[in-house]
Amino acid sequence: MSPEGKKLLNIIILGFGFMFMFTAFQTCGNIEQTVIKSFNSTEFHGSGYTSMAIIYGVFSASNLIAPSVVAVIGPQLSMFFSGLLYSLYIAMFIYPYTWSFYTASVLVGIAAAVLWTAQGNVLTINSTDSTIGRNSGIFWALLQFSLFFGNLYIYCAWHGHVHITDQDRRTVFISLTVISLVGCFLFFLLRKPDSESSSSAEATEPLLQEESCDNAATSSGCSHLCSQALDAFVKACKLFITKEMLLLGVSIGYTGLELTFYSGVYGTCIGAMMSFGQDAKSLIGISGICIGVGEILGGSVFGILNKRIGFGRNPIVLLGFITHIIAFYLIFLNIASDAPLAPEEGTDLEAFITPSVGVALFCSFLLGLGDSCFNTQLLSIIGFMFHDNSAPAFAVFKFIQSIMAALAFYYSNYLLLHWQLLILVLVGFLGTITFFKVEHMANSIRRQSDYDSI
Repeated sequence: MSPEGKKLLNIIILGFGFMFMFTAFQTCGNIEQTVIKSFNSTEFHGSGYTSMAIIYGVFSASNLIAPSVVAVIGPQLSMFFSGLLYSLYIAMFIYPYTWSFYTASVLVGIAAAVLWTAQGNVLTINSTDSTIGRNSGIFWALLQFSLFFGNLYIYCAWHGHVHITDQDRRTVFISLTVISLVGCFLFFLLRKPDSESSSSAEATEPLLQEESCDNAATSSGCSHLCSQALDAFVKACKLFITKEMLLLGVSIGYTGLELTFYSGVYGTCIGAMMSFGQDAKSLIGISGICIGVGEILGGSVFGILNKRIGFGRNPIVLLGFITHIIAFYLIFLNIASDAPLAPEEGTDLEAFITPSVGVALFCSFLLGLGDSCFNTQLLSIIGFMFHDNSAPAFAVFKFIQSIMAALAFYYSNYLLLHWQLLILVLVGFLGTITFFKVEHMANSIRRQSDYDSI
């Protein structure tokens, strides 16, 4: 197989591994607040929103050490062990206890930082400047198939259920745990990409840190590993305060806020609308499928076909923001303001129009489409701007995104829907403007590089 073919195969395997893992985890996050409300136990006193706030809070802090972990044990083992902790979190719902729920939330927060830093590293070392946009789109489209399959399963399993029984819960979470473990083991199919003379120094970076592992048996090897870990940490701190990353931080922060909204809050809102009838709970699954369709469409068109149709990044990000504005406005009109905070029996309040299931699901599609526009272009621009420091750069990316997601999950316990939507609109506008500025800087770098090569 050619070096380019091997790199593309690695991207596809990476995408399928994440697809299986996040079929389980994103489905879990989408339904957990609804499931928790229906527990037939007085011993459990957890909150899905609080759990997600803990996950993303720990996630943000752990991104400071994640590059060091990836540098020491390599991206492949980093993703495998992180995936095991994701599976542990999902399995906790089979027999839930408050202490195990929040302990697992802390562990998966640490795992998430390592997982996504390793993912960014694998994506970058298997890409060039000319293929980073395509590979980002392929990975993103495969990842977002997780929303389709997981939520289709939820719809079929819970169709017609007004109340989620303990047996319903156990069946779903046993299945999700097995699916997550399949994704973990897929990472062992990744292979070290062949070195190419035209590649950057990082393109020769081993996927499995074989040399580091061999050297670890000696004192000089241990010193080398410590130096690697410290160097990765210092690079991450330096990248965080660069002008480019500070500007991108607003855009990244917005993706964290809207990640919280579409992955946790909006599904809960739909399930709480009594006017949607007895199938409101199963509509959570259909909503997730619609989000997934939007994500897959956006990842395919604006990632894979980016080079062929000649789009730059700015028009795609602008389209993402406009798409989200339309979705937020329709949600404001269609969903009751107290829906995020409603009890298990739901809310009988209405917004400004007669509640429509069709409008609600159309908004789910728009949320997914807009999210894919932002994320594919952020992956692309970070991979281009920080190609030689991919692991620290993606760690900073996830640090900012996760801390904003944690903040959003925290205020979701208290704020009515219209206030949450207002925050999203304001931050989204600022994030779009700052992305335009960084894209202008990236184009200047590209033009200078082309000039120097003449």
